[in-house]
Amino acid sequence: MILISIFSIVLCCVIIWRASDGFEAASEYLGRNLSEGVRGATINAIGSSMPELFTTLFFLFILKDKDGFAGGIGTTAGSAIFNGMIIPAVVILVVVLKGVTSHVEVSKKVLLRDGISLLICELVLIFILGGDTLNWTHGLILMGLYAVYSIYMLTSMKSVSDSDNADEIDEEDEEDDSDSGNMFTNLITLNLEPIFIKDNINSKNSWALLIFAMLVIGSACLLLVKSCEWLGDELNIPIYFIAVILASAATSVPDTILSMKDAQKGNYDDAVSNALGSNIFDVCFALGLPLFLFTIIYGPIEMSADTIVNIAELRILLFILTFVAFIIYILKRKMGIVSAILLLTIYLVFTLYILGRSIDSETASEISIWLHSINDIVDQFRFWK
Repeated sequence: MILISIFSIVLCCVIIWRASDGFEAASEYLGRNLSEGVRGATINAIGSSMPELFTTLFFLFILKDKDGFAGGIGTTAGSAIFNGMIIPAVVILVVVLKGVTSHVEVSKKVLLRDGISLLICELVLIFILGGDTLNWTHGLILMGLYAVYSIYMLTSMKSVSDSDNADEIDEEDEEDDSDSGNMFTNLITLNLEPIFIKDNINSKNSWALLIFAMLVIGSACLLLVKSCEWLGDELNIPIYFIAVILASAATSVPDTILSMKDAQKGNYDDAVSNALGSNIFDVCFALGLPLFLFTIIYGPIEMSADTIVNIAELRILLFILTFVAFIIYILKRKMGIVSAILLLTIYLVFTLYILGRSIDSETASEISIWLHSINDIVDQFRFWK
């Protein structure tokens, strides 16, 4: 059963990876009028973060209450850490090793805008999820944060009408490259773009492609949740730890692919802002909407003592690692191999810590106590408790 569960998780990764190509084509066309950086932080980020939203929904509504919420926040927070560390590192390695450039340089304005917005959202997450009961107001606050961020992004962007023609040329090129094989082969291999876009791409077939890709990814996320549940049962490990590592990595595949493609085109602002924007979407909307819907239907979520401890330390750790990554981005605008290795090392340490917590290792337990002491300090400022 362990091998079947692992195989199912790998299969989910492949399905999400293949379907994300459809996401990329549709979202690029639908966001063609958005400026570089804004498109990555909104359209691309939302599209590529649908797996986190679906997975959190399924965790809550299938596993219910305590285990469901632990799995949901484990997926969204784990994915946010993956996006902040792995995606920029992969982007740097891809363009440098392929000889596209010797370094990746991202607009400081983009980094400050998205980085500070993400840190603010994570601080709010730390403060509002401090009790032992969760209700619809928590979800509403998180969704409200994302609404504010999206409105700011859309109202502050610059016009990109001059680049529309270039986008259309790129889309035509992609269309020619992808128009191969028959309908059955394309469907089996999840090569969705030629199925929906026969001649010219337009808003109608772009939306059809986007929605169908969402359904495919949603189905994969349902299997992913069940596979994580099976694996947790077989290994006798709380599903929270499975979700933080495996589910989060699987759902971050579209983010990684979109950022890699943007970087190969030289759109480094979009490549990094997609990762940061996805994190904001994950923390606020992908967690807020399922929490809001579940508590409206079933009532407040009463968390167990273990869940409260795990979630508290994960929120603190998420903020600390995001802050460290933000410092790396800001201090070295021209990020090269050294920056990539540093980011990968941080994620490796995080993974080892989560694995250590799952088996109650002494070192991991000491770090957990330290993180919980920070949460105790924060708890003093939660005046509504």
